Amino acid sequence: MKFVFFVEGSTEQALAEWLRRWLDSRLPKRIGVQVVRFQGWSDYYDKISKRVHLHLSADSNRDVIAVFGLLDLYAPTFIPEGIEAVADRYRWAKEHLEQRVGHTGFRQHFAVHETEAWLLAEPRNLPEPIRKALPGRCARPETVDFDEPPAKLLNRLYREKLRRPFRKVIDGADLFSKLDPERVHQSCPFARQLLDEMLSLASY
Repeated sequence: MKFVFFVEGSTEQALAEWLRRWLDSRLPKRIGVQVVRFQGWSDYYDKISKRVHLHLSADSNRDVIAVFGLLDLYAPTFIPEGIEAVADRYRWAKEHLEQRVGHTGFRQHFAVHETEAWLLAEPRNLPEPIRKALPGRCARPETVDFDEPPAKLLNRLYREKLRRPFRKVIDGADLFSKLDPERVHQSCPFARQLLDEMLSLASY
């Protein structure tokens, strides 16, 4: 049995092993995680409905527990102007995409404000100069906001302290390999919804 995750970009490629660790530590049987990447949120938005229906109708995927969609909350422009609060944006966009897809096997979630926020849940994994330079708001990673979302914050600090950019594929994958899912579960309420729903479905 497995979950399939449709994601928008390069950082999320590292999620398969990380999500398996979350499930492995709590379930008696191994559950697989397959990550399928789109080329950004716009490509995701245009194609997600067709891809979900094709994926769940294929005979080769009869072992799929559910398909999850994961987007960063930071970038999408399909959310109407005037919806400002994070919880309201999350709720509206989740309902909109689940209705757009229209399949009971699909669950939409968002990283607030980006998946890189989850990396801030365990700052000890970051290089020491970066860790020491993190602003106080990083104690609650999902409050690293739209003005300077987590990837931009990390990129700025890496350039200032290490004289190089934050490399999403290389640095992101390395940090996710060290990241304890329980730390994210404890400090990121929106990520907790995703992790808890996976666990509930896998336990059913």
